[in-house]
Amino acid sequence: MQPLADREQEWTLADKVAALGRRDFYPEGTAAVTCTETHMSWVFLTDQHAYKLKKPVRYEYLDFSTPDLRRFNCEEEIRLNRRLAPNVYLGVVPLTAGAGGQLELGGPGSAVDWLVKMRRLPAAGMLDAAIAARTLRADGIARIAALLADFYAGAPHIDLDAGTYCKRFEREIALNRAELPRYGLLQDEIEAPLRGQAAFLRGQRGVLEQRAHERRILEGHGDLRPEHVYIGPPAMVIDCLEFNAALRLVDPVDEIGYLAMECERFGAPAIGECVLAAYAARTGDRPSAALLHFYMSLRACVRARLAIWHLRDEMVADRAKWIERARDYLRHALRHAEAI
Repeated sequence: MQPLADREQEWTLADKVAALGRRDFYPEGTAAVTCTETHMSWVFLTDQHAYKLKKPVRYEYLDFSTPDLRRFNCEEEIRLNRRLAPNVYLGVVPLTAGAGGQLELGGPGSAVDWLVKMRRLPAAGMLDAAIAARTLRADGIARIAALLADFYAGAPHIDLDAGTYCKRFEREIALNRAELPRYGLLQDEIEAPLRGQAAFLRGQRGVLEQRAHERRILEGHGDLRPEHVYIGPPAMVIDCLEFNAALRLVDPVDEIGYLAMECERFGAPAIGECVLAAYAARTGDRPSAALLHFYMSLRACVRARLAIWHLRDEMVADRAKWIERARDYLRHALRHAEAI
């Protein structure tokens, strides 16, 4: 890999985005380039590939502020995602400074930044799209369930102190209680699910401690949502959370519950049931219904918080959309809190 260009600071993010948005920038050729911005990255879709450029940002939970950190996280993204999508993540490509003063993709000059290069998957094959289009079939669900069950069965388990594990959930509840009221949500719709979660922690703390004692915690995906699941064949899961190792250390039942809650929101609760059944059959792990509902309720509150955090950006175009999305998550959080 080329060394970092000494004059990297002269290339702004806007310069990089402008270059990557051009059709003639890509050696493989493309009829069009679609650019998508997220809080953390810019993604550029060509006819055959997807390229991800990480923004030079630092948040509480990630740090992409230097070129070296961005390169490291690109490499981690490749390594981790190859566990569940081995043929999609092709490698890290340098963005280079050409001799003529222009940016190039994978050129011979010094590296200015780095990008993750992926094989582009058909959008219609993603789980969220298939649910919306009503094209999902039983064989597709079975492929997803088998992939995840095998992954969790084969993943190395982690020694994690039981008290540390429980404190994680205490912190999440406290953070949700502090953040969710800031943007116009009603106190009752926030507090009702949080009370149920706190009651579980008080009354059934031993259930969570036992998960840690049994070494159920492992390095999972970290962000297992329908939009990251490809039905196949073969089934694959992309967009693993690469930037914070602590957030990937999960109980697989928690992670499956996260996927189940999101599928439930889309009107497809049977998907989560199938994945959980496959996991139980593959591993022999059959947790209590109360534990699953706790995990699902807490995940829904975290997603409500992430939705409402979009309003921290004063330039956000549709504030009502994010408030309603947060409320939708809170409704699901309450339903599962009441089922604990």
